[in-house]
Amino acid sequence: NMPNTHPATVAATIAMLDHMLDGRFIFGISPGGLLSDAELFGNLDFNRNEMFLEAINQVLGIWSGEPPYNLQGKYWTVSTQRTQIKEIGQGYIPRPLQRPHPPIVVTAVAPFSKGVTEAAVRGWDPISANFLMPAWVKSHWPKYVEGCERGGRPADPANWRVAKSVFVADDAATAKAYATDPNGPYVNYYRSLFTKLKKNGRIELFKTRRDQPDDEVTLEMICDKLIIYGTPDSVADQLLAFQSEVGTFGTLLYAGKDWKDRELGRRSMILTAEKVLPLVNAGSPRQARAAE
Repeated sequence: NMPNTHPATVAATIAMLDHMLDGRFIFGISPGGLLSDAELFGNLDFNRNEMFLEAINQVLGIWSGEPPYNLQGKYWTVSTQRTQIKEIGQGYIPRPLQRPHPPIVVTAVAPFSKGVTEAAVRGWDPISANFLMPAWVKSHWPKYVEGCERGGRPADPANWRVAKSVFVADDAATAKAYATDPNGPYVNYYRSLFTKLKKNGRIELFKTRRDQPDDEVTLEMICDKLIIYGTPDSVADQLLAFQSEVGTFGTLLYAGKDWKDRELGRRSMILTAEKVLPLVNAGSPRQARAAE
């Protein structure tokens, strides 16, 4: 959430993490969407998209520049001009291990997102949010292609990440009970998000078409469309069907949810990695079994 953090703090923290992770860090950025955070940090009435761009530009400027930096912006100033001591390294912000910087990915939320295009122009890649209907996830790919063409680079589906709400259990009954429990973490997540988006006038993210009446958008419909659950075979089939609908993408991101039941939550992630992933990579459970 770039508007809520000073660019110098972001630059120093990400550089440290990239070194600690031996150059494996992926830098995810966004302008933020939680209005209570914006109010808390004093930027509720500011142009946070403008703040976002200034912040990331200053972070990149720190990494590509030299002390004392002297980056002047509308919202932030980054300088160690008055306090730099070169001989002891005071006033110097470390650079990441990866050069010129870690891969940058941006959250893609809006249908037909212009932000995806502008990010792709700059060499950044998208993550399509887990709370979008498949039609809106699908709309991100052509916008990414457009940006890659403008940026003079190939549009590779391997660089497109898509997040989904997934729950896997050893049996179908357990999967359904946990994923559809009105007081469970999955329904609670979408209940909370549905309430926020309605209040903020962004209910269209949950619509299956843009002319769909607001009163047709219900929590039950949202959960039915957006939560993938079942046994490994069933979840693999659902994920393959989803990919067939939205187009080929490189990475499925397992969207985190609170663990009401620690063992079930942990087991779901294990089954996803050890059972579902091989089935998806094989193309279908049936093909996977035939290859054994």
